[in-house]
Amino acid sequence: MYGDSGTVREILTELGDTWAVVGLSQNTSRPAYGVAQVLQRYGKRIVPVHPKAETVHGERGYPSLADIPFPVDVVDVFVNSALAGPVADEAVAIGAAAVWFQLGVVNEAAYERTRAAGLRMVMDRCPAIEIPRLG
Repeated sequence: MYGDSGTVREILTELGDTWAVVGLSQNTSRPAYGVAQVLQRYGKRIVPVHPKAETVHGERGYPSLADIPFPVDVVDVFVNSALAGPVADEAVAIGAAAVWFQLGVVNEAAYERTRAAGLRMVMDRCPAIEIPRLG
């Protein structure tokens, strides 16, 4: 419902390879850490976005999307649903092509706003699960 297979494929294969991963830190027990590794394995450049601005998987981190000094294609969101809306709004503001809300991250109002702004969007899915299926 929140991202048909065509949109999933488009985001993963056509919209660009620079993925800002919001909520990514050096905490290896968090899902974002492993998902970012999978994205890298499939040729994506990951950009950690976390208040601590940690370097993760060899990539420099930034405290917010607005602090990233280069274009971002996809914003992958690992924050809770209540905080996801403002992140989606930031993604629109920085000119990202797509927003991806991870499994369990659901914010219908943010989904509608983001789509209305012309961005592709997937919600409540995981790119680390979807990308191997494209094979």
